[in-house]
Amino acid sequence: MKPFSYERARSPAEAAALAAKAPATSRFIAGGTNLLDLMKLQIETPAHLIDVNGLSLDKIEPTAAGGLRIGALVRNTDLAADERVRRDYGVLSRALLAGASGQLRNRATTAGNLLQRTRCAYFYDVNLPCNKRTPGSGCSAIKGFSRSLAVLGGSDMCIATHPSDMAVAMRVLDAEIETVRPDGRTRTIPIADFYRLPGNTPHVETALTPAEFITAVTVPRPLGGTHIYKKIRDRASYAFALVSVAVVLQRDGTGRLAAGGLAHKPWRVAAADAALGSGTKTAAEALLAGAKPTTENAFKLVLTERAIGAVLAQAKG
Repeated sequence: MKPFSYERARSPAEAAALAAKAPATSRFIAGGTNLLDLMKLQIETPAHLIDVNGLSLDKIEPTAAGGLRIGALVRNTDLAADERVRRDYGVLSRALLAGASGQLRNRATTAGNLLQRTRCAYFYDVNLPCNKRTPGSGCSAIKGFSRSLAVLGGSDMCIATHPSDMAVAMRVLDAEIETVRPDGRTRTIPIADFYRLPGNTPHVETALTPAEFITAVTVPRPLGGTHIYKKIRDRASYAFALVSVAVVLQRDGTGRLAAGGLAHKPWRVAAADAALGSGTKTAAEALLAGAKPTTENAFKLVLTERAIGAVLAQAKG
């Protein structure tokens, strides 16, 4: 690990302003469950860490519109256990409990979970080219071992997947991300617009501008219906999804569908939502339209269809 300086922010706006002094080499740190690993491997080499743990962003509060405002520093364990989340946003609670381990959930934060970086093995191997880690160096995964990587939304520059379970549930709920910029201005970003596909700039992963700081995530008023999150992985715990499916299904067969483990971001398309009432195969075909699997991960297409079928069967009893 390389030397770095450290200071504590006293407000969200100050955190953003401190990062703006050197945005390329500054990082915010809260739980640190991903950042510290990346620093130890020298994938991330920040010269300056800004500790945001002292900020009052650890509350879950009702919104005027009937939803919930979840502070950026709410720990994953506390969010999953919140009575309102368990009752009204069951897909979110289940997705959180499917992620990592109890010890990590006790430290990991809401904003940090959304911002965690890919677990592509080539991203983590500093001896091999990776456009996400070193722009323009090449993508070792495309001709390498790609079993766990993207079948949707990839490019010639990157086929990494986003690892967050929580983000998939947030996508199906149409969450919004609240931020503050270094000049104190705030904005709200729909999660549908938050993550970027790799294109020619896979190192640019979100819509955040340099030094922009996440303060909260809001979810709309409860949708009702049956909430299910199904995660398929190589082992029962502490493993990232090969395929995950989040579904909110109403009694009339209408609903929402999002998937993880398939792309650079949580994957949701309107056609798949509309096709839920038409059965598993139709919904899967709509969700996977345009897929470009490798020979090693083509099984994800079949696995996704079966996961959707299992979720729909469970939802219908």
